[in-house]
Amino acid sequence: MVFDIRNISENEAKKELEFLAKEIEKADIAYYQNDEPYLDDAKYDELRHKNLALEAKFPHLVRDDSPSKRVGAKIKSEFKKVELGVPMLSLADIFSNDELHDFVLSIKRFLNSSDDIVFTSEPKMDGLSFSALYKNGKIGEDITENLRVIKGFPQFIDKNVPEVFEVRGEVFMSKADFFALNMKHEKEKKKTFANPRNAAAGSLRQLDARITEQRNLSFVVYTWGEVSDVFWKSQIEFLDYVKELGFPVNPYNQVCNDENELIESFNSLMENRANLEYDIDGIVYKVNDLELQKRLGFLTRTPRWAVAHKFPAEKAITRLNNIRIQVGRTGALTPVADLEPVNVGGVLISHATLHNEDEIKRKDVRVGDMVVVQRAGDVIPQIVDVLKDKREKDLEEFVFPNVCPQCGAHAIREEDEAVRRCTGGLTCPAQAVERLKHFVSRDAFNIEGLGDKVIEDFYLDNIIKTPYDIFTLEERNRPMDLFSLNQSLNLEEREGWGKKSVIKLFEAINKSKKISLQKFIYALGIRQVGTATAYLIAKHYHKFGDFMRAMIDKDIGILINIDGIGPQMALDIVEFFKEQHNIDVINKLLETVEVEDFDEVVNTQSLLFGKTVVFTGTLTKLTRSEAKNKALANGAKVAGSVSSNTDFVVAGENAGSKLNKAVELGVKVISEDEFNQMTF
Repeated sequence: MVFDIRNISENEAKKELEFLAKEIEKADIAYYQNDEPYLDDAKYDELRHKNLALEAKFPHLVRDDSPSKRVGAKIKSEFKKVELGVPMLSLADIFSNDELHDFVLSIKRFLNSSDDIVFTSEPKMDGLSFSALYKNGKIGEDITENLRVIKGFPQFIDKNVPEVFEVRGEVFMSKADFFALNMKHEKEKKKTFANPRNAAAGSLRQLDARITEQRNLSFVVYTWGEVSDVFWKSQIEFLDYVKELGFPVNPYNQVCNDENELIESFNSLMENRANLEYDIDGIVYKVNDLELQKRLGFLTRTPRWAVAHKFPAEKAITRLNNIRIQVGRTGALTPVADLEPVNVGGVLISHATLHNEDEIKRKDVRVGDMVVVQRAGDVIPQIVDVLKDKREKDLEEFVFPNVCPQCGAHAIREEDEAVRRCTGGLTCPAQAVERLKHFVSRDAFNIEGLGDKVIEDFYLDNIIKTPYDIFTLEERNRPMDLFSLNQSLNLEEREGWGKKSVIKLFEAINKSKKISLQKFIYALGIRQVGTATAYLIAKHYHKFGDFMRAMIDKDIGILINIDGIGPQMALDIVEFFKEQHNIDVINKLLETVEVEDFDEVVNTQSLLFGKTVVFTGTLTKLTRSEAKNKALANGAKVAGSVSSNTDFVVAGENAGSKLNKAVELGVKVISEDEFNQMTF
């Protein structure tokens, strides 16, 4: 990573170094202490490299609390602090073959040698570092009890070892054990982990060692610390020695005789990364000969003779195991790739979108292919490339289904449409479930307690089949009445439920019975009608009855004349009201739900009145929906993309491509606070 700091002033550098020191410390605490990193690897590495670059240019500005002077973060106060005889150091990172070449060249220059240097190449495990000190073959008392309970961890070494012998390595969790733990936590309604590294760290840092023992942790040894007698002459000799003692070492460790072999080991392991049982985030290269290591010595916090070659954080190579078809609430058939789990930007990815059948054909994606995966905008995983040179023989082309995998109805693709849709309507269980999820979502009826899993369970158990059924839950929730023909429920007896949770659910349902016109229109799940369009419709018709009568009368002309609603969207809205079952659902809802008339006063004096606003990034004081509604109430138009017609871009935290586009077009960018000051 290269940072252009040529034009930065000394005063600017001083401020930037202060910011970097605080931000990196905050990130270290989140990563090392709380096991909840908020920065992905690429962003964190970028901060550290920027700090090093600034310190190199302004060495007199190096701070006492500089990140370059420390490793990790302070330990949690609940754990006993142990002073190590030989301190643990970190490794410098490189990200390209060019940087690898510079690393090898710097070693040769330091040693004043033109000969090839022999290295070891070792997978960089993505776990938690540990140290264990043995004296006369017996493990010391200072080791945490949580490490002792890891299956297979040697408590005593009965072979010839130095009197003082400290081994160091990595504790990690396999991908299979990670998924099993998350499934268990989901079932028990406990916090799940983002990736195996967080799961391993969270397990090892339990205050109760019995919890750690219940979780399947593994470990490998990769180096030593304090040792009374070093009789091995190279890194590979040490790894062979500890393997004989009964310690596990990584089977992919290898000796590389020159720079080309280092590159080959990197490429080979990156391609094979998805097939490993555990997660790695790069490769560590070490000069193999210990005498050369001693000559090379150390920098401030890193050895001169070792470096970590990190995998690209935003992309990874993995195997496509399956292509399955999901059915959305509007009947759209969306292909989803089931992947061999792989770490992309700090998150373990096992699924990715394939968009539509044209995308599958264009990329010629086949089950069994090795594919390149990235997280679009660091959020939605997607397949960006297929490694056809790695393709096995006889992999068949994927044939997109022309029937719905959920209900068997015909799946048709209309002219000029990229998406194939199920014609089953609400008779299709997938569409029914997705529409129910949409109905109770935050921007619609916002019913807390009816999450996705609850909706799915209630639908399968015939408790909720239509939106109206939600509002009869309390009435139906009673002990079995032998004299009643009506179905009765007893939600308190369901797994994961109790009296308090049932009462809270009913309170949320009753609270939602009074709803604004725009939210009610959005909740109906009409194709192409999002929150902004629902607002425009509500603003125009004011009463739901007036809107519904106009749609039943197919008054499409008035719809098209509403600024922001085009012909195709208007047609979709009218088509929704042509379906009798949709009318029936609405009429049943109106028996129990009060839809408020639209009566919103627009602030014509607002600085946003008549302006087009785009939101990007994460807002901290408002939800995205609240911000949109606030903009609309101030007479603004809310757009989803930036163009030359955009007046303001409201940039929250971690703003991405929309912010870049705004800068490129010269569109005014404002903060969330500035946006709030412009609105009432």
